[in-house]
Amino acid sequence: MKRLFFLAAVLLFPLLAFPATVKVAEIRGAISPATAGYFLRALGEAQRARADLLVLKLDTPGGLDTSMREMIQAVLASDVPVAVWVAPSGARAASAGTYLLYASHVAAMAPGTNLGAATPVAIGIGGGKPGEEKPEKGKGEGKDDAPPGNAMERKAVHDASAYIRSLAQLRGRNAEWGERAVREAESLSADEAVERKVADFIAADLPALLRGAEGRKVAVAGGEITLALGAAAVQTIERNWKERLLAAIADPNVALILMMLGVYGLLFEFYTPGFGVSGIIGSICLLLALYALAMLPVNAVGALLLVLGLGLMATEAFVPSFGAFGIGGIVAFVAGALMLIEGDVPGLQVSLAFIVPLAAVSALVLGGAGALALRSRRRPVVSGVEAMLGTTAEALEAFEREGWVRASGERWRARSAAPLACGERARIVAVEGLLLVVEPEVGKGERI
Repeated sequence: MKRLFFLAAVLLFPLLAFPATVKVAEIRGAISPATAGYFLRALGEAQRARADLLVLKLDTPGGLDTSMREMIQAVLASDVPVAVWVAPSGARAASAGTYLLYASHVAAMAPGTNLGAATPVAIGIGGGKPGEEKPEKGKGEGKDDAPPGNAMERKAVHDASAYIRSLAQLRGRNAEWGERAVREAESLSADEAVERKVADFIAADLPALLRGAEGRKVAVAGGEITLALGAAAVQTIERNWKERLLAAIADPNVALILMMLGVYGLLFEFYTPGFGVSGIIGSICLLLALYALAMLPVNAVGALLLVLGLGLMATEAFVPSFGAFGIGGIVAFVAGALMLIEGDVPGLQVSLAFIVPLAAVSALVLGGAGALALRSRRRPVVSGVEAMLGTTAEALEAFEREGWVRASGERWRARSAAPLACGERARIVAVEGLLLVVEPEVGKGERI
């Protein structure tokens, strides 16, 4: 009996002394360079800590192919197993998320989640047109196997199909359905994904995920290991301030807001030079906007239209043209914003519901500037001594008929029909050569 207890103690001591470590990272939203950077940092922390498992809690509509492949390459080269968990209920792993799930060592989904619709979106100008019929194929070419669209789209679909098939073969998952998700944009619910061997199991929460992964054999970069996650210590890796900032500005809608704030800040600074605050804020916003757009697949024509629109609006502010430059700038800005992001990248589109109010606000700002400019043009220009009529003069001495006053910052000889006390204000009613004719204001004796 003592030997049995001794043997049990020897076997359980490593588990009690060195409990398993599980790191958790969470991605919600589009897959972008910011989210890829966060995931790579989380994976690096898990590797340095020699964690037994990294859990990626995923809810994404898709994202950029380059960022997705960067994440998948890191997973395939990792000696720490990665579990992709589509959660919470109602979440999805669409488009790029499907590839990430196929590449993971452990694939789990919460009830009420789905994945699929992994057809790549062509980025760039292709040779085909929407609705254009494909030419008839020759004998034996197989019409049903070719994806629709132009040559560039077919290349992208073939490449993505081969990619997801290789991931499925590597992880022992359903390669046939993966190809259908790419070619036909099919989707599956969580139960269907488990039934078709796309996902491994369903996990409603993190403890259920760890129980489902317990004892599974997975192939990592260092070889095959068996997951032992009993009494695991779970640690969540939060985004740092830089990753949160990049994730926020990586949204093209936020980038447009920053760009407009930057432009208006600089215009206000040019109108009121020397204040400084608006120029500093505008410069910072404009630089953040340019950095955000540099991370996104920007369409060159859309960017040029956007710059043209901003230039025309700035021209309207400095050289009022009664709306010609302003209206043209707004039209160019709206067209450029709609064309700004190349391709219909999931989660990284510019919202039309956002562009219209932004254009309306810009129109109001430019309309106000134009109205002020028109009013200033209609106002008669008065200069010289005539500009002094109706202004105020201050008596520099007490006098009854004539004395010295200060008007427009200068000493003048003045004549008054009523006595004036020193410091008393009077209104200038006439200018006779170098003599001012003044009248005492109401409230005699009031000093300035």
